[in-house]
Amino acid sequence: MNALATRVRTIAALGAGNAARALAYRAGLKLGIHPVQRIAATLPASGPFFVPPRADDGAPAPVPGHWRDEALLFGRYRRPIGVAPPAWTVDPLSDDGDDRQGPPLAPWWTIGDFAGGDIKRTWEYSRFDWALAFAQQARAGESGALNRLEAWLGDWATANPAYRGPNWKCAQEASIRVLHLAVAAMLLGAESGMTPAMRALLDAHVRRILPTLSYARAQDNNHATSEAGALFVAGAWLKVAGIAGAEPLLRKGRARLERTVLRLFARDGSFSQYSLNYHRVALDTLSIAELWRQRASLAPFSAAWRERARAAAEWLRVMTDPLSGDAPNLGANDGANLLQLTDAGYRDFRPSVQLATALFADGRAYSPGPWDDQLNWLGVGGREKILPFPERAIFDDGGFAVLRRDDAMALLRYPRFRFRPSQADALHVDLWHDGVNLLRDAGSYSYNTDAEWIDYFGGAASHNTIMFDGQPQMPRLSRFLLGDWLESDEHGATADGFAASYRHRAGWHHRREIRPAAEGLTVIDTIDGFAREARLRWRLAPGDWQLANDSATNGEHRLTVTANQGLADMVLTSGWESRHYLERTPLPVVEAVVIAPGRIVTEYRWAS
Repeated sequence: MNALATRVRTIAALGAGNAARALAYRAGLKLGIHPVQRIAATLPASGPFFVPPRADDGAPAPVPGHWRDEALLFGRYRRPIGVAPPAWTVDPLSDDGDDRQGPPLAPWWTIGDFAGGDIKRTWEYSRFDWALAFAQQARAGESGALNRLEAWLGDWATANPAYRGPNWKCAQEASIRVLHLAVAAMLLGAESGMTPAMRALLDAHVRRILPTLSYARAQDNNHATSEAGALFVAGAWLKVAGIAGAEPLLRKGRARLERTVLRLFARDGSFSQYSLNYHRVALDTLSIAELWRQRASLAPFSAAWRERARAAAEWLRVMTDPLSGDAPNLGANDGANLLQLTDAGYRDFRPSVQLATALFADGRAYSPGPWDDQLNWLGVGGREKILPFPERAIFDDGGFAVLRRDDAMALLRYPRFRFRPSQADALHVDLWHDGVNLLRDAGSYSYNTDAEWIDYFGGAASHNTIMFDGQPQMPRLSRFLLGDWLESDEHGATADGFAASYRHRAGWHHRREIRPAAEGLTVIDTIDGFAREARLRWRLAPGDWQLANDSATNGEHRLTVTANQGLADMVLTSGWESRHYLERTPLPVVEAVVIAPGRIVTEYRWAS
């Protein structure tokens, strides 16, 4: 009965409309009556897909080194490539890779997401990240780059007949291809010269996106922003190229993008997925849409839309460490990075932050640096004002408090779930100093792995918080759904920092206050309502840590835990983190256990 009640409460939280849209989509596919199953298109057998690049001014910024001799997959994994295109329908990370035959090209709706492994691995080459790199190389006048771009697009179209095979399964994947093709046209200076082959390729993708917009809406995530953004950008591209059919797409794309942004981005800039990387994906989508709006000389988006985009840019700017470009490893992360126009690493968010700040806040997030290359490639300039970082930023719509002292940043994550959470991370704390992530979130690792790893990376054990009686903060109902969403019963600024709390249905109560200082961080936990034990975890930066009495030290930093009722146990053990999709590496974890209600004080200090 409790499990059933949890499901009922969770469905209610998701919204009856969204549940109905998702159910109707799945039922329609199963019965063979969904409109998307009746679309048809013919992909071009060959190009040209792009007109030759302009050669008047060459490359406006350095050309990145990736996608020459090596592919860059999920922002982490390099695989050798040649002039010949890759195999499009097999897992590029498997040992046999290009040497084995791909699956039969059945209608996409008959192919499972995970039955044959993680389909995201198969999709990776078909996101067309390489199209951006080849376009940059061609713009710089590199011999053979345009021919390679043309050959790969032609081969993809031949190997992936319309709406058959795994690469047509997801409308968001089709949308990412549209966005990348449109940005490649901008990089080449080929916006106004759409070829018949490109028009046919674009049309096939638009046809795939349109019938499933209702399902994208039901997800309340970046599927909706990507698909709406792709329709708007496709319409803008057709308009710039002077091709009929632009206006209906522009109207639908604009209406969807306006509605989606106002729903999924809160007034404070928090995004529905509570994820750093998915926030970047959605924000880059808005940046691409705005760039194409300007290219097509279209009317501005609404004032409310522009304000949400500005707030979203500010959210990511505040979260990002300006010294390293990295940011807290919050929420789900599938390895996506829409705009790879520089040599910045996957976890360097500064190029996206600088671009969005220029477009939506009329300023710069950082002083001039390599992150400006993205602006130069996209023709964005004229913003000179550098925005200061606030000492305190509270994003209450999403449940985030960010406090800064000198070169230190502390984040407190507290439960404010208007949309479904992907991780049980209530009252998690992240700590950064001098560009180093000292207290860490584990990330999400993989969407297709054993249940124990899904539970671990999505649960309290992979966060800097307290687990009560060995039970999850929120029960897992499916791969992507947690139940009985927590809600903060107190949150706000204190004299020295910020505090928040929640009370669980089981009776547990947890209040946490963070107090940052120039020399470190103090965290005060007040707990009660548990039956057996409360286990506090601190996930440390990798290093040579040693435990002595109530402290762990690596020689330069020290973490000390004390409790007014005494500690029942304190150990230094090993845990896991995932900084990139499919990557899993060990890190040291301090676990402190108390068996009675009371107050726990943690002090993290570094040498001044």
